[in-house]
Amino acid sequence: MSAPDDPDRGLPPDSKLTTTKRQWAETRKFITGRPARPGADRLPPGQHLVRDWPVLDLGLQPDIPLHRWMLDVDGAVESRAHWTFDGFTALPQSTVTTDIHCVTTWSRYDNRFEGVLTADLLEAVRPTAEARHVILHAYDGYTTNVTLQDFAAPDALLAHSFDGQPLTKAHGGPVRLVIPHLYFWKSAKWISRIEFVGDDHPGFWEVRGYHNRGDPWAEQRYSDDGGEDDPGI
Repeated sequence: MSAPDDPDRGLPPDSKLTTTKRQWAETRKFITGRPARPGADRLPPGQHLVRDWPVLDLGLQPDIPLHRWMLDVDGAVESRAHWTFDGFTALPQSTVTTDIHCVTTWSRYDNRFEGVLTADLLEAVRPTAEARHVILHAYDGYTTNVTLQDFAAPDALLAHSFDGQPLTKAHGGPVRLVIPHLYFWKSAKWISRIEFVGDDHPGFWEVRGYHNRGDPWAEQRYSDDGGEDDPGI
């Protein structure tokens, strides 16, 4: 089953924040052009450190009770999966402590997430040789795309808990993706489906002027920043 041709299908009307963020892409707001030094600096260029955890969404926070939450994994895989929350939490569980970086310029250090490593999910479903990209689908209609290589990063996981507590609805609970080395819009909240595909399908922000990959250290905020840097090719 392929990704929908219309990435806006099922989404609420643009919120004030969504409209503002589209304007940021048009004006290339927050771009510093400073050289990245990931080996020496902990904070990527143009970011500032926060202690709270800002809440950003498309204006809709779906309320999914645990007994109704389900995750489908399909597309170019040898073994499709359909997990309830109980089935998902019966998979191998891991804890990752990592920094996160939002394209709106905030970064937060030492976030402790618990869930299923994407490496363990990949072992369960076994992507075929055709699979090169992963399309993330969310309960609010949001989609975003990542390469298979980025999805498979050692510290990437599908998180159901944060700092020892269930992940809140505001931050994407019951389950969200966390890919720490990319800007956080790639870490889809309220995840409902993971689709493995051969051809790439840009998602909600990618068709609104945001970069197809989103590496914070390269300041890949917008579609013309730093090239299309696709390690999956």
